[in-house]
Amino acid sequence: MLMALFAPAPGGTERGTASPPERRRPGGAVGAGRRRQLLAGPATVLIAGVLATACTSGGKPDAGDPAAAAQRTWKTDVGRPLQIGATPLTGRPCTAREDGTPVVTGSCIDPKLNQPYVDRDERRSVTDPDTKVTVDFRYVHGGFRGTEATFAFYFPQRYAGRFFQYTYPTLTTDEAGAQTIAFALSNGAYLVRTNNAGGLPKAAELGGYRANAAAAAFSRVVAAQVYADSARPRGYIYGASGGAYQTIGALESTEGVWDGGVPMVPGTPNAIPSSMTAQLLALRVLRDKLPQIVDALEPGGSGDPYAGLDEEQRSVLREVTRIGLPLRGWWDHAEMDGGAFYAVAGGVRILDPTYVDDFWTKPGYAGTDPTSSVSAARIRHDAEVTGLVGDPPTGLRLSGVPAGDLTGADLVITSGTAAGASVLIGGANGTEVTFRSDADPGTTGSIRPGDHVRLDNSWHLALQYYQRHQVPSQDMYGWNQYRGADGTPLYPQRPMLAGPTFAQAASGAVPTGTFHGKMIMIASALDVEAFPWPADWYHKQAQNTLGAELNNNYRLWYVDNAVHSSPRDAAAGTHIVSYGGESQQALLDLDSWVTNGTAPPASSGYTVDGDAQVHLAPDAEGRRGVQPVVDLTVSRAGTRDVRPPAVRVDAKAGEPVVLSATATVPPNGGKIVRIEWDFDGRGGYPEQSAVDSAAESVRTTTTHTFAGTGTYFPVVRVTSERNGDGKAPYGLVQNIARVRVVVR
Repeated sequence: MLMALFAPAPGGTERGTASPPERRRPGGAVGAGRRRQLLAGPATVLIAGVLATACTSGGKPDAGDPAAAAQRTWKTDVGRPLQIGATPLTGRPCTAREDGTPVVTGSCIDPKLNQPYVDRDERRSVTDPDTKVTVDFRYVHGGFRGTEATFAFYFPQRYAGRFFQYTYPTLTTDEAGAQTIAFALSNGAYLVRTNNAGGLPKAAELGGYRANAAAAAFSRVVAAQVYADSARPRGYIYGASGGAYQTIGALESTEGVWDGGVPMVPGTPNAIPSSMTAQLLALRVLRDKLPQIVDALEPGGSGDPYAGLDEEQRSVLREVTRIGLPLRGWWDHAEMDGGAFYAVAGGVRILDPTYVDDFWTKPGYAGTDPTSSVSAARIRHDAEVTGLVGDPPTGLRLSGVPAGDLTGADLVITSGTAAGASVLIGGANGTEVTFRSDADPGTTGSIRPGDHVRLDNSWHLALQYYQRHQVPSQDMYGWNQYRGADGTPLYPQRPMLAGPTFAQAASGAVPTGTFHGKMIMIASALDVEAFPWPADWYHKQAQNTLGAELNNNYRLWYVDNAVHSSPRDAAAGTHIVSYGGESQQALLDLDSWVTNGTAPPASSGYTVDGDAQVHLAPDAEGRRGVQPVVDLTVSRAGTRDVRPPAVRVDAKAGEPVVLSATATVPPNGGKIVRIEWDFDGRGGYPEQSAVDSAAESVRTTTTHTFAGTGTYFPVVRVTSERNGDGKAPYGLVQNIARVRVVVR
């Protein structure tokens, strides 16, 4: 049942899972370029007895001295065909924990993943479309016999003794994106990718960390032959969102497989589905008020997002804020939809099938609270199908559709061939309803005119309050608002916590803070899906485990003005930045930490207030991490000096407005290499301020004339790079600042 809790994301990837996002070359597989077969023997062969190739003695890979290994000359692909045998791997089986899951080490064999094979070994090349970096590589593809687990290894021509491994739990392909490949290979790392044993839900117990661990271990065997080098490659796993769960699970459930990892935008063990359901609650109750909430929080706004709200609206905004949704994150409310809610909502129904009836009938739930708006929003309506929309059908025409929001409601077929089945509604327009894009085509294709259906949003509405009935231990402080003064829950609690079940399904383990190797965690200050504070929670768990050794093994870098994924378009880039550059730098810093003992930049300085809101230190020295701290003010409008400089100014059409920016990189974070300006909200950033020589701190001004009346939000975007290289394609770290100009 555990794996049935997840529905695969459309296309096999989550919105914004990769940072930077994975991309595929048009017209075929990633990296499809010149290809030359190098595999010796049959196209598909079993690997046997090859561990000795990568071992020095005793059948164990040579860990050696990492610092010494890093100083060795880079290795080159010797170009020899792989020599592979025909019997399963032999060695000590991995031992199992109490729950039956194995603890994988660098020297044990997972009994379910002990028969690796290789079916492709060829030359390829790929170009990153964003950076134009082209890399040539040796592509080795294979899998593990008896399972659906497959892997792909991308070996650069020249190699610095390390590999990177990207992961996300619902990915069902082992093909890596062009940017992921180019970044790793251009930095002397080979890349490891798996299909997560088929991805959730198909992967079952192999998908959390076991398939990744087996592929990582076997990659060392193959690398030994590719480079004729018996030294153990250093390995680093990384992933965002669900991939953060996997990265943490990998480091907590294995030892000696990876040397470190970079989990990005993580959630707590109890996050799913509460962070999603809370967002949906606010979107419904605050729907008409969100524009004014955003305006209050923009530069030059009132600063009071609660002004003008009624009692229920104020209560819901406070509730959702206290569970962790950052107030400044509401800028993107028009695009919010609960994140991965629809991928897990079905799992909640499996785990807690009586919740919906209890919600609408028992005291203590909003469904029986006469002061709640939820009862008025409930729709239960029977209708007849009068026609199909699209071929194959994407929706239905009905005899009648009631007023109200049907997004996410159940469309239950009550007669005809598909009677008893149901699909989710994506939306409604007049008498037409559309199916969600992930609706089962077997069901939708069986509906015929004359069939009867019921429209019912009871589950969708009830789940918007699910977080109230999922109160975990008090260390997960976002839920403590649901406790009374004596610590007991204010609302009825469900028989089980769904969150840890989902966390274990994704990663093979529930995060605890006990990990092996080194970790640099990256969290976004405007993350409206996982929220910023869960990274602080994990930091505290790691502190409890590591004590005085925390600083020798762990970092937490917060990224201001970043969300759960990368900016979806240029206009979004006037509100947020990507954390992709931080993730790339973190991987490089991890390797320096492991090999040379070079400590990465310090963890971010921040506080968490009583509403679970994370506040970053205001200056670079206190904020630390790697992201530049940027401030922007208006210092002059027309002939009037603005004293003191402000974040809002009134100006006349046609008069020049002077904008003043300061930017400082935290200690050891790098140097500023680029300053860009956007004035119209389109995100084109058409103007740049000259950066004569890379520096850790920069002050600059620009003048712009706004021709038409209206409210504008000019933006300055600052980019830093560790070594001050403005032409570097990767490891670029950005931040922005905004002001308000009202032109009359």
